[in-house]
Amino acid sequence: MTSPLPVYFSPCGGCTAAIVNALTLAVSSVLVQAYDFTSATIAAAILAAKARGLSVQIILDPADLAERGCQWQAFQAAGIPVLIDRQHAIAHNKIIILDSHVVITGSFNFTFAAEYHNAENIVIIDDAPTAALFVTNWQLHAAHSFPPQPPVVQPVSAPSAIF
Repeated sequence: MTSPLPVYFSPCGGCTAAIVNALTLAVSSVLVQAYDFTSATIAAAILAAKARGLSVQIILDPADLAERGCQWQAFQAAGIPVLIDRQHAIAHNKIIILDSHVVITGSFNFTFAAEYHNAENIVIIDDAPTAALFVTNWQLHAAHSFPPQPPVVQPVSAPSAIF
C-alpha cells in the first residue's frame, strides 16, 4: 500500500532524517510548534536554516524550559525568536511549517526517544492551502505566547555567625 504523502513511523523509521531533509530544502521560512524539543540533530538543521538566512520562529511548551537537553537556549543564542505557550494545560503541537507550503506534523516529538524508542509518526504535507491553516493557527498561539523568562533565583542569605 502506498500513500500520496510521505509518511514515516518510529522507532527507527526515518522521522528525524525526513525532518532534517525537509529543513535542508527550505528556502525562506521555518515555523515550529513543539511540546518536547531535545533532538540535537533536528536543532542543528534548524540552526543551519537560520545560518542560511531563513526566517525561523519557535513556540514551545513551558515544560521545555526545565527539560534537560531542551534546545531553546541554543535557538535564542542564534537569534531565533522563541516563545512559550502558557495558555494551555499542555502546548502539545508537533508542527514544522516550511516556506508557507510544507507542513510536517504527527505524534512525533522532536526528541531522541521519539526516533529510537517510541511508536510515533509524521506526515509531510506539501500543500499551500493546508499550510495556510497551520500558519494561521501558529500565529494564534504566538499571539498569546511570551519569550522564556529566566528562572527566579531566590537570594541566599548568609547564616548569621554565633559567637
